Amino acid sequence: MLAMQRHNSSGIFTTLPPSNETAPIFCNASLPQTNPTAAGITMTLGIVFNVVALIILAKAYTRFRRRSKATFLLFASSLVATDLAGHVINGALVLRRYSEGTANLADPPCGFQGDLITDPDVPCLFLGCCMVFFGLCPLFLGCVMAAERCLGVSKPLLHARLVTNARTKMALALIWLLALCVALLPFFSLGAYTPQYPGTWCFIRVMEGTQATDLAFVTLFSGLAFSSLAVAFLCNTISGITLVRARIKKKTSSQRSSARSHDTEMMVQLVGIMVASCICWSPLLVFGLMSATRSYSNTLGSDRDTYRALMMTGVRMATCNQILDPWVYILLRRAVLKKIYRITKRQASLKGSMLRSFRWDVSSFQNSEINNDKI
Repeated sequence: MLAMQRHNSSGIFTTLPPSNETAPIFCNASLPQTNPTAAGITMTLGIVFNVVALIILAKAYTRFRRRSKATFLLFASSLVATDLAGHVINGALVLRRYSEGTANLADPPCGFQGDLITDPDVPCLFLGCCMVFFGLCPLFLGCVMAAERCLGVSKPLLHARLVTNARTKMALALIWLLALCVALLPFFSLGAYTPQYPGTWCFIRVMEGTQATDLAFVTLFSGLAFSSLAVAFLCNTISGITLVRARIKKKTSSQRSSARSHDTEMMVQLVGIMVASCICWSPLLVFGLMSATRSYSNTLGSDRDTYRALMMTGVRMATCNQILDPWVYILLRRAVLKKIYRITKRQASLKGSMLRSFRWDVSSFQNSEINNDKI
């Protein structure tokens, strides 16, 4: 088999030597029938939920813009806006690939993942770049939000002195810039973006023809993502312990109790963000790293189909994270939690009264039987 010659002006495209491990994956005979309905529904739901959450956060920000909660709301609004942009841009690019069909990747001779025979697939490169950027941004934002709340709960005076509106906006710009720099690394010869099975989405090259730079890139991506989740977990744990201790001691004034109530609400939301991110992103991060490692060492073999299915599952779960994030703010608000608490308390009291009434009826029946026996 001849070596696959590719465009290499940006460093993304290289000339790959012939290899026994390089096997065709996009052939007309083996391509599954893809249906854009699920992708369209997911995109629509994500847009609607994020818009609703953004409206709720905007209204809350106008009420609390002079309080310590304003910083958290600004970060949260930026997170929802980022999720919304990711849904619109990534969803549009995926639907475009659906509309074009994956057969264009299987024109004779059959294509190879990461080895386009003709000119580079620019929309695929852009989609891969967006996948990395909009994947890292929410994780970075969740980490910074947890760190900001940890400082606000444990060191409120230091937080008031260090955290300002201008510095918050600067932190947001740095987060987006860092995620963008990582996403652009393949354009500087570190890794590559390629179509992923079944050709409807693009990501880091992890399945076929994986090179050392690809392995380094996916390791960097996964390492940054897992580090963000770990830091968020640590900061949320410290904040939670601090709030529990403050509640147990009960040495706060009524004004401080109100502040603690807001802190508790923000902590519940942060924990929701962290749990959703861990559940939704861990599969793609783990499977991507495992696929790249095995592909680089030429040990995928017959497990290639299994890893393709795992990668598909991972990216679908990662997409769900952008749908779950807005629900954290829609459902885990103090007003909603109070309503849930009141309903639960009302149901508990109703069950208690019914139980007491049942006990009274039983005892009355027993007493009546005893009196009848005496007569």
